[in-house]
Amino acid sequence: MNDFIPVNEPIFTGNERKYTQECIDSGWISSEGPFVERFEQEFAKRIGRKYGVAVSSGTAALDVSIAALDIGPGDEVIMPTFTIISCASSVIKAGATPVLVDCNPDNWNISVDQIESLITPSTVAIMAVHIYGLPVDMDPIFSLAKKYNLIIIEDAAEVIGQTYHEKPCGALGDISVVSFYPNKHITTGEGGMVVTDDIQVANRCRSLRNLCFQPNQRFVHEELGWNYRMSNIQAAIGCAQLEKLDEHIKRKRTIGKKYSGIFKDIKGIRKPLLKTDYAENIYWVYGVVLEDALEVNVKLMMGLLEEHNIGTRPFFWCMHEQPVFKRMGLFKKDNFPVAEQLSRRGFYFPSGLSLTDRQVERVGDAFKEILSKFY
Repeated sequence: MNDFIPVNEPIFTGNERKYTQECIDSGWISSEGPFVERFEQEFAKRIGRKYGVAVSSGTAALDVSIAALDIGPGDEVIMPTFTIISCASSVIKAGATPVLVDCNPDNWNISVDQIESLITPSTVAIMAVHIYGLPVDMDPIFSLAKKYNLIIIEDAAEVIGQTYHEKPCGALGDISVVSFYPNKHITTGEGGMVVTDDIQVANRCRSLRNLCFQPNQRFVHEELGWNYRMSNIQAAIGCAQLEKLDEHIKRKRTIGKKYSGIFKDIKGIRKPLLKTDYAENIYWVYGVVLEDALEVNVKLMMGLLEEHNIGTRPFFWCMHEQPVFKRMGLFKKDNFPVAEQLSRRGFYFPSGLSLTDRQVERVGDAFKEILSKFY
């Protein structure tokens, strides 16, 4: 019996052990340690931003960003329906309203040509969420933001190290967020960061992540914040991971291209694009979409792959179909056919950095064998 191949397994081949040992030896294990500021500065510099604010998760980065921008009741934020729930929940928790957009069938990102018709006097921001390894086409969003005086919130969690027209993702929004969850190109176990070029926004994010303690009267609070701090140990791991980012990106692209080569002549599936005119796929994950003509559903396909000891994961479920939002009375009449098909017919294969070429081949062979039974 072959060993199980997980969807993701992080890799630590750099200075992670050395830096975390420094934390332990020095006693600096909390958010007060020196690696936090170092990680903020080095990460921000890597993607061409002035300020980084390390937090406890990507979701925390979104919460802090929305609050720092004073987005709240009466405001609308345009975003894709095909994304992680954190994007919508951060807006809703702030009292604002997400306005959803369908996605592009080719690159799976927000359909930018549908955005302008949804802009109203209540619209304050567009949230651009880069999905699965290819960035959103940002030039039209830049134009809309300028035309209507809108904020751009960029969620670059899945494209750390990616570029758009050679400009780093994470440097494309007025405020941008990333996640350092174990399946990301840089991991700190749990963690995230807000990056911006606005010192006032950065300082407000720092306050909000730290319970809004005041410098002169620590336990007197003018507003409510969160304990969203990143620990020194997490930041130490992040510094070591950042040193390996170029190597990680190269490996991700190798894995993605190897899958595409194996699946080159397979019928009945939609594969991720190799590139667009503004970016080469970074393959955060390698996903496929089962064509409607293929008489097998995603749950069955994933189950059959699991029988081959291969882990998989379904695509995001659309925001307008989330039960929790339905119970809130949100998105009652929304209908987004492209995103719905992706949610129902898409899944992704093992794509982690520790994946070997032999494992990629094993996954590909198993998938082709299973598919052959449904042609």
